[in-house]
Amino acid sequence: MSKRVEELFLFDIVVSILKIKYIINKFDSPIDLKYDFIHWDSVIREYEIIGEATNNLLKSDILDKKHRVVVDFRNVLIHAYFGISEDEVWDISQSFLDEYLELILSKIDKNRDLVDEIIRENSHLPFVIEFLSKHFN
Repeated sequence: MSKRVEELFLFDIVVSILKIKYIINKFDSPIDLKYDFIHWDSVIREYEIIGEATNNLLKSDILDKKHRVVVDFRNVLIHAYFGISEDEVWDISQSFLDEYLELILSKIDKNRDLVDEIIRENSHLPFVIEFLSKHFN
């Protein structure tokens, strides 16, 4: 796999984490989130993206095998359907994402052209633009 493709998977994870954090911050409890099906489904979708990108990065040896747990969580979300625990999703969103974001950021080369491309692609998301501009300038 080319370095560019690997970098895109890293940025996919960053953007998905930022989206989840943005959504989660709108709610006071896990049940409130789950009962808002549009936001709930959005969070689940972003975790699917994180898991798929992580799986590709594991195959490329960019991430350690211990991060297989991210892929396993994605698989539970995809196959459990209505059996997904809102408390588990909430807890992971509150306790794991910041640490994982820092790890992913540490793997990204500061390729200005690629950062500019990701910024253009996400120009409709001001919170993503702000974060990327702050971390990659």
